[in-house]
Amino acid sequence: MDTLPTTKRGGGGRSKPVPASKSSLVMAFFSCVAWLYVAGRLWQDAENRNLLASLLKKNSAQRPKVLTVEDKLMVLGCRDLERRIVEAEMELTLAKSQGYLKGQGQKSGSSDRRLLAVIGVYTGFGSRLKRNVFRGSWMPRGDALKKLEERGVVIRFVIGRSANRGDSLDRNIDAENSSTKDFLILEGHEEAQEELPKKVKTFFSTAVQNWDADFYVKVDDSIDIDLEGLIELLDHRRGQDGAYIGCMKSGDVISEDGKPWYEPDWWKFGDEKSYFRHAAGSLVIISKNLAQYININREGMLLGLIDQSQTHPLCGNSYNLSEEDQWQLKIMFILLDVSGELERITSN
Repeated sequence: MDTLPTTKRGGGGRSKPVPASKSSLVMAFFSCVAWLYVAGRLWQDAENRNLLASLLKKNSAQRPKVLTVEDKLMVLGCRDLERRIVEAEMELTLAKSQGYLKGQGQKSGSSDRRLLAVIGVYTGFGSRLKRNVFRGSWMPRGDALKKLEERGVVIRFVIGRSANRGDSLDRNIDAENSSTKDFLILEGHEEAQEELPKKVKTFFSTAVQNWDADFYVKVDDSIDIDLEGLIELLDHRRGQDGAYIGCMKSGDVISEDGKPWYEPDWWKFGDEKSYFRHAAGSLVIISKNLAQYININREGMLLGLIDQSQTHPLCGNSYNLSEEDQWQLKIMFILLDVSGELERITSN
């Protein structure tokens, strides 16, 4: 009986291992690399999920806010306030470049003696009769007007230009001025009832640019004044900064058209319809630094309302002012019934 051939084991009876192929080693290497890549991505995704879960848990109590109309208006208001701050900074830089400082003396480069006061008498195209009455009463004319200027007091009738430039109204004023030499014509101002608030700003601004004085005075042509008493009062107050002399008023805003002192801008005052405490009346006297303040800020910061008998564009919120009674001003009101005390406001 034939027997099957046998193989004799060498080296302790163990079989010799079969060598692995090169392709198997390459596959094993790439498998390890792929496993490490997948494991790293899974670990990174797990960290991201944990971070998102913690953020979600932290903000779970906070619901997203729905923007209302008030919120949007507040955002727009902040943007507008930021724009106004930038404009104010630009105006301040301009003012400093022009040499304006609180309490500064004469204009730089000017060696002339400073005047005591510049008095502007408001007038209109149809007020020639009133002007003649003024020239025959308290207001000097001709050589007497020049002598008064030598004493440091300048008086001028203040008027703007007609809406139709160069018409008979303008020509009549030019002809009268060439004869009397007592007008301050505001070339950039249109003479109209609704433009009276702007006239105040334009007058003070023009006066402070043309004359270097301690005080600037606005007078309506409806009153008569004791000129010597006014000069004495201003001379006694000479050198004071931040001074205002005149009436201060407040009260109800008239919102009904057709009534006396009707205010077309009544809606600006809200539900209460009450004026803030403001400078008012037929006589306004301010010191030089306040006139300079108006000149610098006349385009933006000062408020002027349509009803000129109720308010002027100079109020306590526009300058750092405090209050003190003043009874020494001698004024006789002719056509205007005004109640209220005369007060002087000086800076702290």
